[in-house]
Amino acid sequence: MDNKYQRKINHQIVMPLQQFMQNEKSGGIILALAVIVALILGNSPLRYEYQEFFHHHLGFIVDGKSYLNFSFEHWINDGLMSMFFFVVGLELKREFIGGELQHIRQVILPSGAALMGMIVPALIFLLFNHGTSAAHGWGIPMATDIAFALAVIYLLGDRVPLAAKVFLTTLAIVDDLGSVLVIALFYTSNISLVSIAVGVAFLLIMFIANKMGVKNVWFYAILGIGGVWTAFLMSGVHATISAVLSAFMIPADSKIPEAAFISRLKKQLHHFEEAPSNDVITLEKEQVEIISKVKEASTGAVPALQRLEHGLHPFVAFCIMPIFALSNAGVNFIDMDFSSLFSSNVIIGVALGLLLGKPIGILFSTWVLTKLKFGNISKTMTWRQLTGIGFLASIGFTMSMFVTALAFTDPTNIIQAKVGIFSASIIGGTIGYLLLRSAPHHIKKQQ
Repeated sequence: MDNKYQRKINHQIVMPLQQFMQNEKSGGIILALAVIVALILGNSPLRYEYQEFFHHHLGFIVDGKSYLNFSFEHWINDGLMSMFFFVVGLELKREFIGGELQHIRQVILPSGAALMGMIVPALIFLLFNHGTSAAHGWGIPMATDIAFALAVIYLLGDRVPLAAKVFLTTLAIVDDLGSVLVIALFYTSNISLVSIAVGVAFLLIMFIANKMGVKNVWFYAILGIGGVWTAFLMSGVHATISAVLSAFMIPADSKIPEAAFISRLKKQLHHFEEAPSNDVITLEKEQVEIISKVKEASTGAVPALQRLEHGLHPFVAFCIMPIFALSNAGVNFIDMDFSSLFSSNVIIGVALGLLLGKPIGILFSTWVLTKLKFGNISKTMTWRQLTGIGFLASIGFTMSMFVTALAFTDPTNIIQAKVGIFSASIIGGTIGYLLLRSAPHHIKKQQ
């Protein structure tokens, strides 16, 4: 009877949940749900308690002195989001070593598209806000939310050619790298050179350990969090930058080479076949020891970089990103003074920067680079589909909201930027979806 219920739970709950979490678009779906929940809470009778909750402080007191005493919102944006940026850094390093960014020739078009897709939105924002106190927000419309954009494109399935998915993925990766550089260079303040020096020293230790062949994940975790992240948090340089730099220090080679792993695996499987078994559900001691050796070899065969990326990605997608959305997306429309929304040009700058700047920058740069023979778009991808990708790139939710928190301290400007982000992301995502969905039938067959 117990086995019957256990099978029922596995088939009806556990397995569907595992399949959902492994799906490419699931992270975007959960993020969208978190945004909806945040908006509901932000406009419910509990809206004041909801807003006040993220203003509570958490820190440490030693001998009466307060250390790392920040609000929940600050801990989320500088702490939890550092894990998001750490995974971004891991992905970037992997792509540079053996992925989409490995061969320069293959990434010229999407990289150029990503670059112009950042520059044009920033220029549009400055066109409307130059010379005002809001001009510092030029970085807000520059970024693409890879989770949302890929969720939309994967919803379309085989209507979209593989070349379009690869183009958007590469574009988003380069876009993430550009966003990290923008945050590092332009959205830091009150820099402490001593703290930076301490952080760099820890990074140097991690680098030397990598070169010496240290593969222990906990070693890098302790130095990365306890050393690099803490030092950068106290330096004035945004702590998320430390996460990206730490990620680049993680070893990308495995402890056990592929050939050696295959040899060990065959040997242990042979031992397992020869080992004495029993007629009960438990294993013999020798069998358990063999399986332990197989597990140890399997762990050693996976590079620390990929092991961390694979292990952290679900936590980031299904925990950290939704928490970030819950703490940042709850715009209060009920108590909003709508007359103040257009007291500046922040909404227009952000919305048009994302909605027009992204597709214009991406299409223009791709057209120029193809005319100059620096590359060609795939034969399975049309300019109509490229336009759809351009509009999907205008979904700038996560990174745009993140930069908003760095760029503005005025609550009115923050609300204006968030409304602009929501508007552009919804409209751009819808237009991109419709353009890609209407792909000609013969294009689908070519895929």
